[in-house]
Amino acid sequence: MHNEASVDSAQPLPGDFAIWIFIFAELVVFGVLFGAYAFARSTHVELFNASQLTLNRTYGFANTLILVTSSYFVARATQSIKAGRGTACGNWLAGAVGLGGIFLMLKLVEFHQDFAQGISLSTNLFYMFYLALTFFHFMHVVMGMAILAVVTYKAYAGRYSAANHTGVETGGSYWHMVDLVWIILFALVYVIH
Repeated sequence: MHNEASVDSAQPLPGDFAIWIFIFAELVVFGVLFGAYAFARSTHVELFNASQLTLNRTYGFANTLILVTSSYFVARATQSIKAGRGTACGNWLAGAVGLGGIFLMLKLVEFHQDFAQGISLSTNLFYMFYLALTFFHFMHVVMGMAILAVVTYKAYAGRYSAANHTGVETGGSYWHMVDLVWIILFALVYVIH
């Protein structure tokens, strides 16, 4: 009887269940890539340490702050719509999309500087992982921004309410996954050696 009550009172996952299947699949893919990176690093420690020092940690750290802040904005958007404040929800979401755009611009500047130094996928094993992982994540930010842009539009159009806000939670859940993956990627690729 006690277990039944515990199950009944458990909080459901925010958003549509389908997004959680997708998020799980994405996390598995990133997990495999991170595992491959860690294995390659363990067999080429000196190469990875030397190459890692050429990365712009300031850009990496700035982008971490940008994405963490954007996740905060998404959380505030969710709080706003649960309180029935659709315009505030839209404003917070628009801010998150804007920060996503700043993340992309800064990453493009970093990629440009890397390529100007002659860094490419074929330079060495570290740069192959660095460019592949960060570009793969870059594309997830683009997709997350597209999702949030649609959710923002619907929030401003009054399509969500305190009683009906699954779309906001669904888009927000995906965005939080993108942020989480970047935090792990930043630590693995830019910081840990």
